Amino acid sequence: MSTPSSGERIALSMRGLRKAYPGVVALDSVSLDVFAGKVHGIVGENGAGKSTLMKTIAGAVTPDEGAVLVDGKTMPTGVHAAGAVGVAMIYQELTIIPELTACDNVFLGDPPRKGVVLAHRRARARFREMSELLGLDIAPGIRAGSLSTSAQQLLEIMRALARDRRIVVMDEPTASLGPADIERLHGIIRDLRDRGVTVLYVSHDLDAVLDVCDTVSVMRAGQLVTTAPASEWTHGALVTAMVGAISPPDPRTPREQEHTIVLDIRGMRGPGIDLPELTVRAGEIVGLAGLVGSGRSRLLGALVGSRDLDAGSMEIDNAPVAWPRSPRAAARIGIVLAPEDRKAQGLVLDRASSWNVAIGAFARAAGAVRVTGRRIARWAQPFTTRAALPEHRLSVAVGTLSGGNQQKVLLARQISRAPRCLLLDEPTRGIDIGAKAQVFAMLRSLADDGLGVIWASSELEEVARYSDRVVVLAGGRAVAELPGGCDVHDILTHSFSRSDRKAAA
Repeated sequence: MSTPSSGERIALSMRGLRKAYPGVVALDSVSLDVFAGKVHGIVGENGAGKSTLMKTIAGAVTPDEGAVLVDGKTMPTGVHAAGAVGVAMIYQELTIIPELTACDNVFLGDPPRKGVVLAHRRARARFREMSELLGLDIAPGIRAGSLSTSAQQLLEIMRALARDRRIVVMDEPTASLGPADIERLHGIIRDLRDRGVTVLYVSHDLDAVLDVCDTVSVMRAGQLVTTAPASEWTHGALVTAMVGAISPPDPRTPREQEHTIVLDIRGMRGPGIDLPELTVRAGEIVGLAGLVGSGRSRLLGALVGSRDLDAGSMEIDNAPVAWPRSPRAAARIGIVLAPEDRKAQGLVLDRASSWNVAIGAFARAAGAVRVTGRRIARWAQPFTTRAALPEHRLSVAVGTLSGGNQQKVLLARQISRAPRCLLLDEPTRGIDIGAKAQVFAMLRSLADDGLGVIWASSELEEVARYSDRVVVLAGGRAVAELPGGCDVHDILTHSFSRSDRKAAA
């Protein structure tokens, strides 16, 4: 809890909030003060308790213990009670009704009335006032479903203002917005703050949090870890606080690369691929970067035999091997791939995490005895522990896990095969910042143990930051090789230059 300084007023307080569900404590004695007219950020991994906390504030979840106070008074439970004391919740999943007009959506459930008659003219006038206040140009009669996602989200904010809410809770407001829309939203939030509105801002986008928030609180495993002014936080410090002891490796640390060549590819040619050579050393993380259609996924798929090739030779640890014709054959020679679409291509969603780790290795998992869930879990645990998957998730159906934990299950399966070269396609897509940090820490640890790693991502900043070497692809060809920590501008320059030459030809 915080002590207000002179002139500050506590608008919202949480006191000892606890909420437990079967097998998990979502909130564990959370106490926090939020000051009036401030933007207060809440960050944490998936499963940290952020959403449960926000829903408790909004009255949608009743805590087992503790209370929420608004202006020093205990808030009754229930969504309507929260609204009555000035709390509005803007969920990540929009609640806009597409077939209604923009104006009808803003005043949904609480339209202006003249006696018992709906005051449509008054509603439209009020809609235009709020549009002007927010700097928007949305016609009140337009069908809401025809608006962009960002415009629909702004309607949600207008709905909160129309009800004169003094506390606005935003859950992942930038998740579906582009950079320009994010900047516009932040301008609106700053304007709300200047007019005395208190905003709780929940996001995985740490740069956005640091940009717009006055104060930031970090949650981990249902607990409030720490709270500090945004000016005292850095991106790296937030990540460390969110994930605890596990933090991303320092991308600037020089790495010794004079190691054995784990994978050596020569003359690789096939549909959409023309790669004269590619080498990966033990202890090296090689990133594949490029524009959409550059051939990153095609290359990775060809290396594990899931795509046809016209030519190509391969050596593993300086020994020639036959080019694999299937992922199973690739695994036998020490190459495994964590595919881009983990749900459709990598996991059986209705089976337990431990079962998913052991796919293709049940005989090894159970030994010479009968296969049982307990034996499989015992065998899988060392690999899931290395992948930072919480132990209590082993028996849970993998389809119920967060994207980050699903990715950890997939990685645990691949390292259980003792590969020499680990391939990953978009390993951080759809996972939160904490899980990303754990994935990158795991990849560095595996590389330090002597693995070769090749990974592809559309997040060019991540590729540049967390790779020892970056291979830029365009049209299925390697057009440049850059050192780790290179500038994203350099990657784009090579990518577009290659594309321009191809177009000119």
